[in-house]
Amino acid sequence: MFGLSELAIILIVLIAVLAAKKLPELTRSAGKSARILKAEARAAKDQDEPGTPRVVQGEAIRREDGGASPADGTGTGGQGAPRG
Repeated sequence: MFGLSELAIILIVLIAVLAAKKLPELTRSAGKSARILKAEARAAKDQDEPGTPRVVQGEAIRREDGGASPADGTGTGGQGAPRG
């Protein structure tokens, strides 16, 4: 009467009709899960490679008083106790 492929198609259509309201939410959730999994896999890979330098974008600030900055390790620059 019906083969396996016909039953599978009928089942897919039946699920699509009955769950039409939930399908967008389900696909959105699956997409979020895939992105999270991909990000975690990338983070684990980066953690496994300790020789790879991490670049952090920042901005260099010149001090006008000519004092040493705490970042260079030479002192507090006349600003009191170093921040920790």
